[in-house]
Amino acid sequence: MSLAERLQAIWYGNESPPIWLRALVPIYAGLRGLNYLPYRVGLRTPSRLPVPVIVVGNLSVGGSGKTPLVLALIDALRTRGWNPGVVSRGYGGSATMPMRVDDDSDPVVVGDEPCLIRQRSRAPVAVARRRVEAGRLLLGDVNGNVPDVLITDDGLQHTALARDVEICVIDGVRRFGNGRLLPAGPLREPLERLDQIDFRVANGGIPAAGEIAMQLRVDSVECLLEPDLRTPLAKYAGQHVHAVAGIGNPDRFFRQLRDAGLAVIEHPFPDHHAFQPSDLEFDVDLPVLMTEKDAIKCRAFANDRTHVVAVTALLPESFFDDLVLRLKRDHPLARD
Repeated sequence: MSLAERLQAIWYGNESPPIWLRALVPIYAGLRGLNYLPYRVGLRTPSRLPVPVIVVGNLSVGGSGKTPLVLALIDALRTRGWNPGVVSRGYGGSATMPMRVDDDSDPVVVGDEPCLIRQRSRAPVAVARRRVEAGRLLLGDVNGNVPDVLITDDGLQHTALARDVEICVIDGVRRFGNGRLLPAGPLREPLERLDQIDFRVANGGIPAAGEIAMQLRVDSVECLLEPDLRTPLAKYAGQHVHAVAGIGNPDRFFRQLRDAGLAVIEHPFPDHHAFQPSDLEFDVDLPVLMTEKDAIKCRAFANDRTHVVAVTALLPESFFDDLVLRLKRDHPLARD
C-alpha cells in the first residue's frame, strides 16, 4: 500500500491516526497561521478586482466536484445576463507566468482542469500562480471579451484575493473523514471555517442542514476519436469495462458506473496524473471509460476503445438566484 493509499485509509476509515501523524498537525496549523497572519494584523490586504469574485473550493484535500460546479455556475450566470470568466492556479501545470487558456492550450502547461473548463464552457479562462494576476489578464482583454464576474476554480484558502461569495463543495458521501487537520486528517482548515462560508454544496449523499444538494448526471459517453459519436451510458449496462480515473476521489467515478449497471474493472491513478499511452494498455480488450479531466490528457493517443463519460452538475435554480442576489448586494459594481 502506497503512502497516499495509507493516508486515505486513515482519514476515511475507523483507524486512529498514528502518533507521528498527530504530532505533525501543530506544525501544519502553525505554518497555516503564519500564512494568514499578515492579513489578520493588517500588514497586507487582499487584492480587490473591479468585478465580483466567486470562490469555489473545499476544506478537504482531494476531489469533491468543484469543476462540475464551476461549469454549472458559468451556465447559470450566463442565463441571468452575466459574462463569467474563470481564474485558476493551474495546479499540475508548468506555467510560471500568467497565461490565457485557449482551445489549443496544453494541459501539461496550464493544468487539466482549466483546459476542461475552457473546452466545455468556451468561457474566458486564465491561470497564474497568483490568481489576482490571472484575473487582471482576463479583465485586460484587448479583444473585448471582458468578464463582468470571475469564478475561481479552487482557492478557498487563497487569502490574497478578495472575494464576494465563497462556496464550499463537500463530498456528500465521505464528508470530512475523521474531521482532523492535515496530515492526521483530510482537512486544510478546521470545520469551524464552514460558519464563514456563504454557500455549502453537498455533492451526492444526503445533504446536512443548510447544505445545497448537487447531483452529477451522466449526459453521454463520447468516443475520444470522434467526439460527435455519443451513446447513452445505459448502452454499457451489464458489460465489463475498464474504468480509468486520475482524480481526487476515483471511487466516486467507479461507483457512478457501477450504479448504472456496468461491471467495472477499476484503474485508479493519482490526481492530475500525467497519462502515457501505456497507462491505457490492458490485457483484456474492453471499452475504456474515463473522466473528462483525464480525457483532456489522453486525446493525443486515443483509440476507438477509449471513451469519456461527460457529466453535468444539477443544482436548484433557487441556489443560483440567491447567489446573484448576494453578488448584487455585496459588490458595488454588480447592482442593477
